[in-house]
Amino acid sequence: MYHHFSGKPDLALAAIDRTAKELRERAEAAFAGPGTTVERVAAYLRRERDVLKGCPVGRLTQDPDVMADPGLRRPVEETFAWLTGRIGELLEEGRAAGEFDARLDPAATATALVAVLQGGYVLARAAGDPGVFATAVEGALGLLTRSALF
Repeated sequence: MYHHFSGKPDLALAAIDRTAKELRERAEAAFAGPGTTVERVAAYLRRERDVLKGCPVGRLTQDPDVMADPGLRRPVEETFAWLTGRIGELLEEGRAAGEFDARLDPAATATALVAVLQGGYVLARAAGDPGVFATAVEGALGLLTRSALF
């Protein structure tokens, strides 16, 4: 270990960076796929996950050592900022293309979608039921599609 890392914090940072990178890659695969904005966001929200384990990045916010260390917290913050920003970009594209009501706030809606996703993990873990996560996702998509102009 010490041949590749100067200590446990460097090893932890490498693991967090790798986890964050994998999350972004999986998300981007859904976002860059075919379909309308709603279909691409839905593909991301509905993608297969091990829900009862929780979000691999979101779980890190519960670790006081990660949150207390700015270097370890940075990739967590950056990942959520990227995810919220990327969903916001998609929603803005959809709004510009006439898919959504012009009053839709892409940034606020993206933040709400990420919050539903993270909250869905928490509720599902608390209930011991991945169906709770699916219900949260479908509820959010129902609200989003009500904003869509079909």
